[in-house]
Parts: sequence; C-alpha cells; structure tokens
Amino acid sequence: MEIYNLNRKLFRNPHYYLSSLLFSLSPKSLPSLFSTRQTLFSPKPCPTPILGFHQLHTNSSSDSSNPFFSSTGSSSFPSTAYPSSQFFNRYGFGWFRGFSASSSGLNASQKQISEIINLIRSGENDLESKLDGMNVSLSAVSLNTIFQILNCEKISALRFFNWIRQSHPEFYYNSDFCSLLIDNCGRLDDFDSIFNLLNDFMLHGICLNQKAFGYLPVMISSKAATKKSICKVVEVLNKIGGSYGVSGIHVLIETLCVLGSFEMAKYVIAKTEKRLSNYNILIRGMCRRGNFEEARQIPFGMIKFGCNPNCQTFNYILSCLCKNDRIDEACLLLEQMLESGCPPDALTYEIFICYLCRLGKLDMAFEWLDKMELRGIEPRATTHAAFIKGYFKLQQYQEAHRYVIVCCDKYRKASNKIYSLLVSLHRKRGKPVIAQSILSEMIEKGLKPNFAVYMTVRRQLQKSGREDLARNLESSFSGLVSQPSADNG
Repeated sequence: MEIYNLNRKLFRNPHYYLSSLLFSLSPKSLPSLFSTRQTLFSPKPCPTPILGFHQLHTNSSSDSSNPFFSSTGSSSFPSTAYPSSQFFNRYGFGWFRGFSASSSGLNASQKQISEIINLIRSGENDLESKLDGMNVSLSAVSLNTIFQILNCEKISALRFFNWIRQSHPEFYYNSDFCSLLIDNCGRLDDFDSIFNLLNDFMLHGICLNQKAFGYLPVMISSKAATKKSICKVVEVLNKIGGSYGVSGIHVLIETLCVLGSFEMAKYVIAKTEKRLSNYNILIRGMCRRGNFEEARQIPFGMIKFGCNPNCQTFNYILSCLCKNDRIDEACLLLEQMLESGCPPDALTYEIFICYLCRLGKLDMAFEWLDKMELRGIEPRATTHAAFIKGYFKLQQYQEAHRYVIVCCDKYRKASNKIYSLLVSLHRKRGKPVIAQSILSEMIEKGLKPNFAVYMTVRRQLQKSGREDLARNLESSFSGLVSQPSADNG
C-alpha cells in the first residue's frame, strides 16, 4: 500500500550544461556551450595542460594572483645567470613536475633553460645553430618554462618555435605551445604573425586553447589598449572565418568574462555577430562571478536584438539565483521564460528540485516533479539522485529505498545508476549488510551494479567478518556478468 501511495504521488500523470580557461572561477566546469566538428580554439584544456581547472584559484580577484602575467608587461624575473630553484618555487613553477619528459630525452636543467633564454634574448643571426650546438633534449616542462618567461619579458618566440618544429617535431602539434606562441605575438602586438600562424594551425588541424589570449590580463587595466587589441583579434578571427573564427570569438569572450571584464566581453559581442552562444557564454561568466542582477536582464535585451534565448540561457541564471537562496526571483524568472515562449527542459526543473531537496523540502520538490510529468519531460538520473540524497539527509532510509523501487519500474534507463547510488550511500554510512541486501535485490532484477560500488561493498563485508555475505554477493554478481542478456546500464 505504501509503494502504491508513493507511486501515485510520483506519477500522477504517466508519460516522459553547464571552458576551461586561462583562469577558472569555479572548480566545476559546466557543459560546453558549443560543439563544432572542427574548431581552432578549444574550450577545454589540451592533452598536456599547463594548469588544470581544478588547480586554479576560485578567488574572484584579478589576474594578479597568476604568476605568469605582469600588469605592466615588463619582466619580473631576476637577472641572475640562471634561475635558481628558489626562483622556480617562488614564481609557481612547482606544477611542472606533473609533466612527462619528452620522448627525446630527460628534462633540461635549469641552467640549460637559462642559457637557451639568453640566446633567444640576444637575437643573434646564428641562434638556430647555437641551439643545435647545445645538444639538449627539451621536454614539455622545459618548453613551458621557456615560453612563459619569454612571454612575460615580451621577447619574440617565433624563431625558437620554428627551431622547435625542426628539432622537436613531436611538440609542433601541441595545443599549449601553439597557444603560447599566439600569446607571445599578442604581447608584441604582432597580429600579422597571428593571422599567418592561425592559418597554418588551421591547415594542420591544430586546436588552440585559452592560453592564446594570455596577453589580455597584461593590458586589461587600460580600456583603450584592451579595445584596440580586441578589435585586432576580432579582425583576424573574422578573416579566418568559419567554425575556426567562431570558436576563437567564444574563447575570447570567455577569457574576458573570467577576468571580470564584462564590459569588454559585451564589446566583443557588439563587434561580432550577435550569436546565441556568445550571449550564453557572457551570462555564464556573469553568474560564475555572482553578477546575476545584470545577467538576468540580458535575455530580454537579446529578444530586442532578434536573438531569442534558449532554456540554457535561463538555466544559468536560475541556477545562480537558487544557489543564492533567491527562490522567489527564480520562480518569477521561470514565469518570464515561459511567457517569452522558451520551454523549460529537464535541467530547468532539476535546478528547483535540487534546491528544495537540499533544504529538506521534499514535498515541494515532488510538486516540481509533477510539473515535469505534466509537460512529458523525463527526469534525469541526477534528478533522482537529488531525491535519494534528500531522503538520506533526513535519515529516511526506507523512503529512499521505496523511491528507488518505484522509479526503477518507471524509468528503466536510470535503474542501474540510482540503485548503485542507494547502495553507495548505505556503504558510506557504515551499513555494508544493507548495501549487500540492496545489491542482491538489484542483481535479482537483472540490473548490473556499478563495479566499483560492488567491489567496495564486497571488501567492506570481508573486513567486517561477513565472508559468507561477500561470497554470496560475488557468486550472484558473477552469474549476472556471465549472462549476455543482463542489463549493463
């Protein structure tokens, strides 16, 4: 009877994201706003990133926290014969240890790196032959160090890059190094070289990242200088055209947003085509900085310009409002969203459901689930997870179990995930026997548990002296895996 009542409550009407940047203001990246088959600029870090998003500051301060950029653009490096180990630690080069050495040999010493930099500084005619004469094997670590110092000191890296293409060809297709070269040219106001390089990279299918606009923080304090540089960048990207140019504009807007320069980000949009994706990046950047008051006005300005917002546009703002406990304003915005003719999606409802479940207001969360049902929208697995975690937060473990049973009958696709989540939550609260019981129930239904969850429960049973249950679980799981018709989710 209890399950029947819960079923009526849940399903009265049976039927049916959020670039990784030069700097990141949030430890969680949102799904990409755009996806093109071929893009010159990538919103994600390249395979050998200089800094991962999780390693960057969540502080909303300016770029002064980053050791690679100077507000004046001048060198902040000591004039010693070669950088000491204290220097490398002081300027934040400790993260270089995360790189693998190149296939051509071990990492160059700090002294050798300094000698290379001094040769490049000198700009002698026989630079390339002298670099060859050093007979040194450079790694990703070494090259990143050299590029960062050259860029900070505004020393052209073009000849060094061309030498690298010949001496270490494995690095030519590396997104970081190509992006750092664009950064280098930008600091030197050499946009003719940027245009030629981008064309060359495009022909070779080299994808760049946010590091290409690393020079922007150097001049961000000067509005005139920033606008001048932006105009030149936009001109180059427009000449490149196609998906390459569009993706470059995306990254430019995103970089300005994470620097907190929303005025300049708007300036870029004004100088280019008023695309929905451009506005979405701007709104997302504002929401990440907590500037949701201004962000919430943008969708209605977009409509005036003939650029209709989509549900993703509103979802960024709705999420930001809910996270800041401004639920009434979020509800009002949802009404405005519907009035504008923009239909909500599963994530729209999930934002409200997650907020209410976090507060322990599950009855109100179920009302939003009913609204989803009325629109024929199927809840995402993460929506179900919010309810299950909400029950656990209230220590209503049996209700959580009943919810999973009912949902698995209704939404088969999500069954494996939500059952595995229920098992994992019981395991984490130190109840391996209950976790084992639910795993067995799951297996009996032909559902394959998450392997990591299964193994953890099995080990926990063994450690707690319940070898009998561990063996039974192993036997059941092995039998399920051997069945080709088993639902693997």
